[in-house]
Amino acid sequence: MKSAARFFACPILAALLLVSTGFAAETDPGINTGSTPGNASDTQDSAAFFNPQTLSSTVNVNTGIQALDSTSSSPTVSINFSREDFDNPVMEIRTSLGSMILELFPDEAPLAVSNFIGLAEGTKFWIDPETGEQVMRPLYDGTIFHRVIEGFMIQGGSPTGLGDGTPGYQFRDEINARSLGLDKMEVINDAGIPHPILAINDQEDFQQKILIPLYQELDIKSQQELDLNIDLVDRRLRSMTVKESFENLGYQYTERVISRMPVRGVIAMANSGPNTNGSQFFINLVDTDWLTGKHTVFGKVRAGLEVLDAIGAVAVDNEGRPLQDVVILSIRQLPL
Repeated sequence: MKSAARFFACPILAALLLVSTGFAAETDPGINTGSTPGNASDTQDSAAFFNPQTLSSTVNVNTGIQALDSTSSSPTVSINFSREDFDNPVMEIRTSLGSMILELFPDEAPLAVSNFIGLAEGTKFWIDPETGEQVMRPLYDGTIFHRVIEGFMIQGGSPTGLGDGTPGYQFRDEINARSLGLDKMEVINDAGIPHPILAINDQEDFQQKILIPLYQELDIKSQQELDLNIDLVDRRLRSMTVKESFENLGYQYTERVISRMPVRGVIAMANSGPNTNGSQFFINLVDTDWLTGKHTVFGKVRAGLEVLDAIGAVAVDNEGRPLQDVVILSIRQLPL
């Protein structure tokens, strides 16, 4: 078998380059870093997708879209929707462009669901970034969707209205990499091409996401050590799974839950890296397979996809911030 790689020196560490130039045309997957979506179709065959239950219960609720002026009367509309489990909590996100109904998945992400409900309804303490004081009030009321990328996702939940807003604490991810099939996906195939789910754009991207973390795993600290361990590195690279490559980046997985793919309509925790969840969340406008294994999915839109799409289509500036604020009026659990 031909070697998948060759070596050369660089200022940081010796860098391993793929002989093949067939890289996936996808971009940086970071939810907080201005990324854009890639093609979500390439992992359909390799991922062991979680098969959700058949939607079993149909619910008819009366809800309304509140005007920004709280003294104004709110029209009431009837919404029909189905959910997977009759015991799952259902939340209404009322926005200045309409309402969305979410079904949350406490069996799949108990920490994220509890955190979201507590912050939404004001039953959980958080730190007000303006005063620095601990408060217990609904965090999301009056906040905005501060980042919208058409054809990707909408992001909100920042108490500052910016991408740096937090509730003053962080909590861990809840992701089962095996149930997502990440342990069955090879980092590179026999032709030396990276798996599309890795969203690798170029050689530098491959170095930062795969090679440097691999050198650290193998405790290779110099060109000399790399030269002595070329065969080991090559074998490790060829046998490495996507799950292992993500673990080299600091992601930690659990098998106490079953996770699902980040498809259109799911709500997931936004973060700045492994185990940095707080109050921010995003809702997918499309399937985003390249985010698999990096963000905790904890619910899905069951009604109001037209509102999701309307928010996703608003005019934005160069940083993805809507030119006219899309306000979250409230997020509350529906008493079904």
